[in-house]
Amino acid sequence: MSSSTSLFPAYAQLHRGGTSVIVDLTTVGTPTIIHWGAPTGVLSTTELESLAVAARPQRVSGGIDLPARLTLLPQEAFGWQGSPALTGQRSRSGWLFALTTTAALVEDSSLTFTAEDVSGELALVTELSLTAAGVLKQRHTLTNTGSTEYQLQQLTAAFPLPASATTVQDSTGRHLKERTAQRRPLTVGAHVRESRRGRPGADASLLMLAGSENFGYRSGLVHGVHSAWSGNHRLTAERTITSDNFLTAGELLLPGEVVVAPGESHTTAWALGSWGYGLDELSARFHDDLRARPQHPSRPRPVTLNTWEAVYFNHDLATLKNLADKAATVGVERFVLDDGWFLGRRDDTAGLGDWFVDPAVWAEGLSPIIDHVRGLGMEFGLWFEPEMVNPDSELARNHPDWILHTPGRWPVSARQQQVLNLAHPDCFDYLLTRLDVLLGEYPISYIKWDHNRDLLEASDPRSGNAAVRDSTLALYRLLAELKSRHPELEIESCASGGARVDLGILDYTDRIWTSDCIDPIERLDNQANTSLLVPYELMGAHIGGPSSHSTRRQHSLGFMARTAIFGHFGIEWNIADISEEQTSELTQWVSFHKEHRELFHTGRSVHADLPDPALDVRGVVASDGERAIFALTQRTASTTYPSGRITLPGLAATDRYRVTLSHPLDDTLSNGQSPLAWASHETILSGQLLDSIGIQSPVLFPEQSVLIVLTRVDADPTRAI
Repeated sequence: MSSSTSLFPAYAQLHRGGTSVIVDLTTVGTPTIIHWGAPTGVLSTTELESLAVAARPQRVSGGIDLPARLTLLPQEAFGWQGSPALTGQRSRSGWLFALTTTAALVEDSSLTFTAEDVSGELALVTELSLTAAGVLKQRHTLTNTGSTEYQLQQLTAAFPLPASATTVQDSTGRHLKERTAQRRPLTVGAHVRESRRGRPGADASLLMLAGSENFGYRSGLVHGVHSAWSGNHRLTAERTITSDNFLTAGELLLPGEVVVAPGESHTTAWALGSWGYGLDELSARFHDDLRARPQHPSRPRPVTLNTWEAVYFNHDLATLKNLADKAATVGVERFVLDDGWFLGRRDDTAGLGDWFVDPAVWAEGLSPIIDHVRGLGMEFGLWFEPEMVNPDSELARNHPDWILHTPGRWPVSARQQQVLNLAHPDCFDYLLTRLDVLLGEYPISYIKWDHNRDLLEASDPRSGNAAVRDSTLALYRLLAELKSRHPELEIESCASGGARVDLGILDYTDRIWTSDCIDPIERLDNQANTSLLVPYELMGAHIGGPSSHSTRRQHSLGFMARTAIFGHFGIEWNIADISEEQTSELTQWVSFHKEHRELFHTGRSVHADLPDPALDVRGVVASDGERAIFALTQRTASTTYPSGRITLPGLAATDRYRVTLSHPLDDTLSNGQSPLAWASHETILSGQLLDSIGIQSPVLFPEQSVLIVLTRVDADPTRAI
């Protein structure tokens, strides 16, 4: 829509990326979104007015005289009795307010409006924008126009839902099992998921989703929201007794954490919403949006070997050189030295904060291992945990005032460590200096940035105030400054595995460590639910040793590889002394990933909705429809035997594809007693047939998988690619 110079347009329509948002700016208080979702096409003024009128509720017995609306800032002053979007308290005066729209600007695919409450001495600017991918972004800026302080308690973004949204899905988890999906009916009341851990946390919900009953990856209208914030946050799904369905996303503010001084403003983090007919379409919008960022990784994601599960704290130069030699042999492109290299760090009870190379372990510094790694043609990466400190460290002994705590007592310890106050200028400068010096002294191209404990009683001892928000903002500044000084540096966000996965941290980092658990069975659900928001190229996915570090399950190399193959691929295993046969197979998997990583990291992620819960089918389809690779996993034994047909979704419907099993990357997979017919035949089927009818599932042992490769043999000439 072209720019509007009117102070107060009656309606706004935003259309972009296959999404339409229709807004009624005439509602009392602030504007109301009357449609968010499927494209409507550009509507006439008559149609806009009719839609707005058609959305107005009737007055009912027992209700208020002017029925309240779900606006972009629903307020009690205008009859709203659901959960509030804004709560706060002005010093020595009051807590009530009535913000009313005073101006609005519609420009291209964005809407910005201003609302004011002269007597309440508050002003609000709300920004809505549709990205090129069709993701709806919202944020608020609240200004204190009065002469006394305003203590803000909550300010969240609201996203309306259609009446068909009757089911809620979020995720929960724990260390080693993050992002486990859970569902419930969306009944009257609020379903609230809060993170109070100072980081999103392993149990955080990545998204709050609401859709039609039994929505899946490929069916059912579903909407979802995310808070792009790395501290405490709050997601809700709510249905009111007056039939308003909506989602909210925003920061969770601790008492006194945001006090807006006279004349000053507070701006929220972005809240983002996506929708689709099935979760694959919803997630594709998020993926496309991330991939359009100017800072999104553009070079091939280097195959990475991380040393943690290979050597733990045993930093022996000869051992690490042998490991690097084998890593180079199998095709690894980045070698990351994990925890144990710095002063006093022989186990996890001491040393955090003392970011100096320990001469007791590295008498000649890190140069011997770095020179060896780089001489083999690999990049070098190094592990840090800058936000944490062990009480047994020189830093803690010399600067206890840099540690988040309440004067007179320390927070409950976790992992024998406490949390530094990055908002303390001296602490910030120390960390920036130490990291900058090491990055300048050594050719380090990658940092594994860890964060291994939740925050408790995160108080700034200088003021006694809650400090989660200030620490989060300071973290962003620290990461940004390091990237500014070292433009080629890549950073991984690791937090006890996957406890800090959000689009706030991904503005400053280049991948997330998806989980400390790399058991392929556990990773199936973890990676599927993480990929609802995060595309594969930003998800660390590694092959582990034959016995899982975290579950003690044993799996074949092939099964581990097929589970990790789509992601930012790597190895977490002491491969120095593996057999020639294992070396050959691992080399083939690394080669296979490199051959196809452009597809994996630019294509569209798809999942099949199958009636058999023992089977899992997921894949990546090239953006031009030319090829696709699917992984079929037999999670457990199926009730039926053989398992029946599987479908392969997401292909161009009228194009035809050659369907083959991936070779020669085999292990002992099957107890089928006759050949799989389609695998030995030149099987060519259209995308529509593969999606609707499918192919016979290979007979597999439980906890085994195969890769299915599809190559287009001819395209529908009438279809635009």
